[in-house]
Amino acid sequence: MGIMATDPVCGMEIDEEAAAASRSYDGATFCFCSDACAARFDAAPQQYLPAALRGEHQAAEPAAVDAAEELRLPISGMTCHHCAETIRVAVAALPGVMAAHVNHAAGEGTVRYDPSRIEVPRIIEAIEAKGFQTGVLKLTVGIAGMHCASCVTKVEGALGRVRGVLAATVDLATETARVSYLPAETSVAAIEAAIAANGYRPKKGEEPGTPSEQEAREREYHGLLAKFWFAAVISLPVIILGYPSYFPGLRDLSFSSIRLIWGGLGLLTLPVLFWSGQHFFTGAVAALRHRSANMNTLIALGTSAAWLYSTVVVLAPSIFPEGNVEPFYDVVAVVIALVVLGQALELRAKGRTSEAIQKLIGLQAKTARVLRDGREQDIPVEEVLRGDVVIVRPGQKVPVDGEVIEGSSTVDESMITGESIPVEKHAGDEVIGATLNKTGSFRFKATKVGKETMLAQIVKMVQEAQSSKAPIARLVDVISGYFVPVVMVIGVLTFVVWFDFGPSPRVVYALITAVTVLIIACPCALGLATPMSLMVGIGKGAEHGILIRNGEALETAQRIGAVVLDKTGTITVGEPSLTDVRVSEGFTDDEVLRLAASVERGSEHPLGEAIVRGAEGRGLSLEAAEGFQAIPGHGVEARVQGRHVLLGNLKLLRQRGIEPGPLAEASAALADDGKTPMFVAIDGRAAGIIAVADTVKADSVAAIQALKRLGLEVIMLTGDNARTAAAIGRQVRIDRVLAEVLPEDKAQNVHLLQAEGKVVAMVGDGINDAPALAQADVGLAIGTGTDVAIEAADITLIKGSLRGVVHAIAISRATMRNIKQNLFGAFIYNALGIPIAAGVLYPFFGLLLSPIIAGAAMAFSSVTVVSNANRLRRFTMREV
Repeated sequence: MGIMATDPVCGMEIDEEAAAASRSYDGATFCFCSDACAARFDAAPQQYLPAALRGEHQAAEPAAVDAAEELRLPISGMTCHHCAETIRVAVAALPGVMAAHVNHAAGEGTVRYDPSRIEVPRIIEAIEAKGFQTGVLKLTVGIAGMHCASCVTKVEGALGRVRGVLAATVDLATETARVSYLPAETSVAAIEAAIAANGYRPKKGEEPGTPSEQEAREREYHGLLAKFWFAAVISLPVIILGYPSYFPGLRDLSFSSIRLIWGGLGLLTLPVLFWSGQHFFTGAVAALRHRSANMNTLIALGTSAAWLYSTVVVLAPSIFPEGNVEPFYDVVAVVIALVVLGQALELRAKGRTSEAIQKLIGLQAKTARVLRDGREQDIPVEEVLRGDVVIVRPGQKVPVDGEVIEGSSTVDESMITGESIPVEKHAGDEVIGATLNKTGSFRFKATKVGKETMLAQIVKMVQEAQSSKAPIARLVDVISGYFVPVVMVIGVLTFVVWFDFGPSPRVVYALITAVTVLIIACPCALGLATPMSLMVGIGKGAEHGILIRNGEALETAQRIGAVVLDKTGTITVGEPSLTDVRVSEGFTDDEVLRLAASVERGSEHPLGEAIVRGAEGRGLSLEAAEGFQAIPGHGVEARVQGRHVLLGNLKLLRQRGIEPGPLAEASAALADDGKTPMFVAIDGRAAGIIAVADTVKADSVAAIQALKRLGLEVIMLTGDNARTAAAIGRQVRIDRVLAEVLPEDKAQNVHLLQAEGKVVAMVGDGINDAPALAQADVGLAIGTGTDVAIEAADITLIKGSLRGVVHAIAISRATMRNIKQNLFGAFIYNALGIPIAAGVLYPFFGLLLSPIIAGAAMAFSSVTVVSNANRLRRFTMREV
């Protein structure tokens, strides 16, 4: 291997001699892994210069210097100065980083960066990708009082301004904020204070799906229903008495009597305004104090304007043209009733979107039977300690994670993995909490309890993923931040236009159209369009054993064009097993296998263990071997029941002067099929061949064909020689095979595929797959693999089956399709509704929209978005 260099564009380490391209810039030479990276460098070289060289150009970029920010991060896991230098180089190579310094002794790093070009989470990812930990804590806090997307933007902005907060994501669907912060620079109290200072209330102990959150949601739902019924009951007499000319017995009343009735209606609607609609006004006042506006502002302005106008009509009718005085108290009562009803229905629908979390939490066993002080006792599952011996009987749930120490049984793990076939468990096997014991009884030692269990980790991961943002949501947040102010401007312009150019009575037309514009506008539908679908889609994946880390992974997965499959443990089982026994004339299969397995009995070599397992699986009894001797590079020999046995390659037979005969041709055919053939010679004669291979998983071929039907290119990546790799490729019908790839080169191969313009998914299960999983646009880890691989992945497949890859992509596509439907509906509703409310149809058809109809439309637009998101709950996985 030659001198290693770092591609300044993608950060890939490459051999200078093998570089696809190179460039000279300001006396320095840069090497590139592909022509695509070289082209990006050519377009903007200064963007990719290392920090040391960028320093020479600082004078030319004073604005960038002025905008620079400094980040101090505690870093753990450093054991020497080399660790510090590794981190410094990795961070300094990031575009947007101006300087980086890491102090090994202090366990701290200082980074000077341009926030317009790089975000703090990207810097943290670069450090953690090198195997070190940053002292960053994560906090989830519930927030009461958020109603629309502008609320989300305001809270995120407030949290982002708190010193020590590195990142903050607010989710309207779950009404939570997830905050990454440095405990040395800020505290939970400071974060909650920032939320409260902007007019919202931090909630504690109410994470989505938990019983406390469900109880709080139920209380809020019943409170809204009570406010709706109160407003609805008041609305009936207000509508009847508000239009006396339409009702017999009222139309003959004098105007002074009607004014008295209208005055009573004004007083009657005050409780509707200030009780049923209380939260609109308190929310609007809180927003006003912080110089912002939201959905509450629109409703409060619209209804209060209607009430004030109506009151002026009653108290001073003479200022209006005679015959044109008519109050709109019915607008006040009915609009508030409809909007509150819409909020109640929306809240109920939101509760259904968190069913996945509720189901997962409901899986947990309530009690556990443990052995303490020599006797069995039932205790709450929360009191189980690591190391406790837990007893499980037929039909009971496994309370926590552990390892079987006595007994055997079959366990239904479908609630965790989605796999319907029960799994056999024996001593030494792992069991997962919340799974169901079927037939036998067993005892196991608790290894993970409380928040350490797999179920608790899955719940946490799903909650974090549901609260994350997809990239498409960030654009919506930007639009929503301007939405309410723009609507208010449109409302004012509508009033002015109608007042100046409208028919008589101008003030009435101007007021009605302006109020209708304010009421019909719905920022809620925009704000809920993305998070509601994400919440349902990610929850649906969890129900089927697919854990999606965040919204970005979900969105990217629907654009995947190529899927790279690591062979070992992903396409194949991951351990060798006996596949073939071929014998010469005069020998039997069982005889040859029994003697060979007896020689390998006690062997720790994977191929030897596979032969022994194969023999035991056929019920053969093995004998003790004598005079065992390993022959390096050739095989082994021993005596079994007085017979001399050789087991090894063709070189061993020829070294001992034994002709293989027809077995040589059979050996070549087996090798062409990707198997490892081993010759067996008994008493100086070639007796047969035993073949061992890492067998293909039962559903791999079907899953790969399903991926192809989705229009994806499937590529196999393996360290095997080209002959074996081609054989496996033929077996599973993969056309493109990358063979003889060293573990450290897997990530580079993924990057080269990306350089071809493909959106690449990588599927793997081992420690050496972690860099490739991180490099891929979407990394999918087989859940039966290592923790390192799972940590590096965007999506985890608990079952360990390639069918999960198909299902994950299908869920991604269905969810993104649902999000686009929601966004289209929300945008079209507002794009059509606001102009119609402003009166654009009046000059052509003489039609004006009633504020009451506008209120109903606004109320049910959000319900429609949430209901459409809930359609994803009916999404079914096609069998692969």
